[in-house]
Amino acid sequence: MEIRRLVRYLDICDGNMEEGSLRCDANISLRLKRAKEFGTRCEVKNMNSFRNVVRAIEFEAQRQSEILDAGGTIHMETRTFDASKGSTIGMRSKELAHDYRYFPEPDLQPITVSEAMKEAIRKAMPPLPRELREKYVSTLGLSDYDAAILTDDKGTALYYEAVIAKTANYKGAANWVMGDVRGWVNERGLTMDQFPISAERLAGLVGLIDSGKVSHTIASQKLFPLMLEDNASTADQLAVKHDLVQGIKEDVIEALTREAMAKYPDKVAAYRGGQKGLLGLFMGEVMKGTKGKADPKRASDVVRQILEQD
Repeated sequence: MEIRRLVRYLDICDGNMEEGSLRCDANISLRLKRAKEFGTRCEVKNMNSFRNVVRAIEFEAQRQSEILDAGGTIHMETRTFDASKGSTIGMRSKELAHDYRYFPEPDLQPITVSEAMKEAIRKAMPPLPRELREKYVSTLGLSDYDAAILTDDKGTALYYEAVIAKTANYKGAANWVMGDVRGWVNERGLTMDQFPISAERLAGLVGLIDSGKVSHTIASQKLFPLMLEDNASTADQLAVKHDLVQGIKEDVIEALTREAMAKYPDKVAAYRGGQKGLLGLFMGEVMKGTKGKADPKRASDVVRQILEQD
């Protein structure tokens, strides 16, 4: 999978195993416990999916194990994998190394690659997946899981790189790229270069949330769809235009909280009795009353403070 990722990053090919762009041969051998010599290998050729590579190795290991346990001998050979039956089938023997007939191709002339040529190529190469994963985990503080998702394909990695060039909220940017962005692209069977929101505009959306001007819920449910439709406006401009900017004063939050407390006196008692999870009920009433425009963090602090008053 790492090799497929690499050829895609380097634009060598699309790496689609099912279409023959990339194939895998598996060499399997078993060695008896405490034996010094390696076992005889068999080569299974041309698997066309990662799943079939796994299945072929598992079958071949079991097949060879049964032969060895019965006192038999494994013969070096080339085998093929029958995906419908989940088994390998012998194709031809390859007992002698000279059967491969290695010799220079007379029509291919030698190529001398200078250090200058290699350095020029190295500078022109895109960031590679292994390097990016290391950077995302050790430098940006992302999890191994996040780093793997973000580097799974070149388009996603390059888009994320462009986003974090405009924002220092690496985790927030990662969540948007892995969630709403990839979700939209995958649902439509598109590629990342077809995504209509530029990296700079998405970074602006992340910054808008960080500033407290809009909640993440409003950003995801309302602003993000608006940005998909309007390619010219920034997230800030759209938030103002559609009256999505949070601007609810604390006295309004307090009034809505007290209305909810009057509506659910038993829940107030339960909260004060230790059921702190009921905070969500009162927060729901506040957010509903403000049509989602209250800053969730500030509103939560106000609601909690009022609930805990005697």
